[in-house]
Amino acid sequence: MIDTVFFSGESDGDFDGFNPDDFAVNYIPESEQPPLDLHGLCQEFFAAGGVLAQSGGVNGAPCEERPQQLAMAQAVAGALDSGSNLCIEAPTGVGKSFAYLVPLIHYAVHSRRPALISTETINLQHQLIDKDLPFLQQLCGVEFKVALAKGRSNYLCRRRLAMLSGEQRDQLLPVPHLAAETERIIRDLERGNDQQFNDGVRGNSAVWSMVCSESGNCAGAKCEFFRNCYYFRARRKWDEADIVVANHALFLTDLAIREECGNGGALLPDYGAVLIDEAHTLENSAASHLGLHLNKLGFIGTMNRLYHPDRARGLLMRSGAEMLELRALSQSVREELYGFFAPYEELLKKNDSSSLRLPEDKPDPFPDRLVDALIKLENLLSDTAENEEDESLKTELSSYRDRCRGMIDAVSDFTSRSVPEAVYYLEEEHDAVTLCASPLNVAELLGKMLFNGSLPVILCSATMTVAGSFDYYRERTGFTGGDMMQLDSPFSPEQAQLTVEKQMPEPDSPEYLEALAEEIYRLVEENDGSAFVLFTSYRSLRFCAAKLRPRFEAHDRVLLEQGGDFDRSTMLRIFKETPHAVLFGADSFWTGVDVPGENLTMVIITRLPFASPGSPVIAARQERLEAAGKSSFAHYSLPEAVLKFRQGVGRLIRNRTDRGRIVILDSRVVTKRYGSQFLRSVNCTGR
Repeated sequence: MIDTVFFSGESDGDFDGFNPDDFAVNYIPESEQPPLDLHGLCQEFFAAGGVLAQSGGVNGAPCEERPQQLAMAQAVAGALDSGSNLCIEAPTGVGKSFAYLVPLIHYAVHSRRPALISTETINLQHQLIDKDLPFLQQLCGVEFKVALAKGRSNYLCRRRLAMLSGEQRDQLLPVPHLAAETERIIRDLERGNDQQFNDGVRGNSAVWSMVCSESGNCAGAKCEFFRNCYYFRARRKWDEADIVVANHALFLTDLAIREECGNGGALLPDYGAVLIDEAHTLENSAASHLGLHLNKLGFIGTMNRLYHPDRARGLLMRSGAEMLELRALSQSVREELYGFFAPYEELLKKNDSSSLRLPEDKPDPFPDRLVDALIKLENLLSDTAENEEDESLKTELSSYRDRCRGMIDAVSDFTSRSVPEAVYYLEEEHDAVTLCASPLNVAELLGKMLFNGSLPVILCSATMTVAGSFDYYRERTGFTGGDMMQLDSPFSPEQAQLTVEKQMPEPDSPEYLEALAEEIYRLVEENDGSAFVLFTSYRSLRFCAAKLRPRFEAHDRVLLEQGGDFDRSTMLRIFKETPHAVLFGADSFWTGVDVPGENLTMVIITRLPFASPGSPVIAARQERLEAAGKSSFAHYSLPEAVLKFRQGVGRLIRNRTDRGRIVILDSRVVTKRYGSQFLRSVNCTGR
């Protein structure tokens, strides 16, 4: 029986006829394929004097033997061999990316099914794609292909751009000044500067929403631009790759589609193994991407692109009775959308809050007029598209028909509370309201969708355990069907000295903020800058920044303030390039930030990172635990804070030559009984 057929030959994709001489055919029965010895390959690669040690180093740095790295690689190999799941805590310095990439590469090549790697941050994606995988292509001894998978809306649609650059451009653009951005994209294409579109790099958001690739307005193989379509070109690379690198958002969206529609509607290729890096974010990522989000600006923007009555612009600005009727219906929907979101906005104002929880068992009483208007618009768009001769316009009209159906379903699901076991809440984003529903049974959902034994799933992160146990992580994510492994840190505790300022007022006292600012100034000057100051609230951050900026500037010290003049990536770049700077960061700087060397020698933790009880999702999770007879503090608030504390402390020591101080300005770490859990969780000297 013939199991595998390989074709070697070249083709430009146009087959005028089949010539057997153009191809060499090799039949390899599966029974004759040599068995895959993943453990032996990992041993050969990572052992003392092995392939990695003899490689000459990574980016000029020599590769030294790390027992933890070999242990992790062997554990990943074992999970792949047995088809079981695996959960690994690999502290900074283990070299976890190499440890999982080497067995994954060999497994994918041998099985001829891609391995999927999902990450939370763009930085890790690019480290894998730009550095780690190219390096391993020289060392692994097998040829393999790599692809970076991004969401469809990251890719430019040539058909939509051609439509936007035609005679109707002035009518289609929502505001005139966006014409310049459109022209820039066109010039890039004409000059051949289109690598960014191949790579799936988003452009200006206002124009991009009108020219990006979307499933609802894609004509597929019928499109005149299909052969050179950026998205389908990327999809072909994914399908041909042995290693596909995606992010959690795309992976979880694909997972939900597979659950509902099967593999036929999947976005990602039919992978044979999954590696989830930065897996400490899995619960929150799943809660976000498996729930509902109804954004007012997004809904109104969709209608404005269809027809903006105040500016007489939009897709429907064409002559004809049907277009006139469609404009009237779209204007009606637009007005009903404002009416639909208005009561929710009033609720936020009444409660003077940026977020507000809604009752789960009380359907909202006011969706009917909006749904009725959307149904009418959907039906007329469908009829108009069916009779339209212009294929590009036909595709766009069909797309907006589908969007109307999506709005109807989203509004109905939210107002009827049809998402089971979910918390329903409102959030203010960019001065507009978003209606959200986040599932509370993430562990149950992931247990069914992901950890079901259909293929090996490997999770890894630097921070997963609390007090040396995976119990909390397993309870929150539903991990099952495999082993859990905690690796030791390769760094010496002597590299980081931890001190606690025991005389600080407690965070809730009136004297705290003034004392905090003074202590931060003293510590930063004592250390001559090169410090991260991590806050748990923007209120405290802004207070201390305003208080200390003049004093720092008087000493020519650069102060970088999150929420100020620069975005996160720019702040980080300036910090790395500026000796003795100080950075005030909030939530996103506690994790995913890498500043090795002398530029960062002190991390100041202003307050133990307990999550805000005012968050609707957190409050609902706590209530769920209390209803089950468990202490929400012991089973949620404390372990979450310990994990985030570990992440913050982990910003300091990034390699074996780093040295520095961790300073905690929250006296509760020594005055409260639970404080010992924080101190025991970190690899430092002092206390």
